[in-house]
Amino acid sequence: MAQYIPSPRDWVREQVELYESSGGTQGTTLRDTGLPVIIVTHRGNKTGAIRKTPLMRVKDGDGYVLVGSQGGAPTDPVWVYNLRADANVEIRDLTEVTRMRTREVTDTAERARLWQLAVAAFPPYEEYRAKTSRQIPIFVAEPAGKL
Repeated sequence: MAQYIPSPRDWVREQVELYESSGGTQGTTLRDTGLPVIIVTHRGNKTGAIRKTPLMRVKDGDGYVLVGSQGGAPTDPVWVYNLRADANVEIRDLTEVTRMRTREVTDTAERARLWQLAVAAFPPYEEYRAKTSRQIPIFVAEPAGKL
């Protein structure tokens, strides 16, 4: 079994620990915003280790929209490279953990539709898009079976 390596960022590590240790009843919102987050468990593309990332909760039917904004930074977040290398993830949404498979969205119309869902869930995404010259990656996570 692969080793879990917590995030080097204190707030990320602490949020994941609180979310998981409470069984999905605490730490379920992004810091002081009150907006809901999910925990995405994925495999590091270089280390093979288990990584856990809190992301904004953006639902699309039975699936989730995962936005690689990194606050409008000039580079993609590390988890984007991990999902490109291994599409299998687990998503914890409150008390439910679901095995899912991801795919990066490249179709222009689908990207536009999903971007609107993402901005409705987390309006700062628009600011982030304005801050960066890169195209912010969007992934869809679709159920691969309940755990």
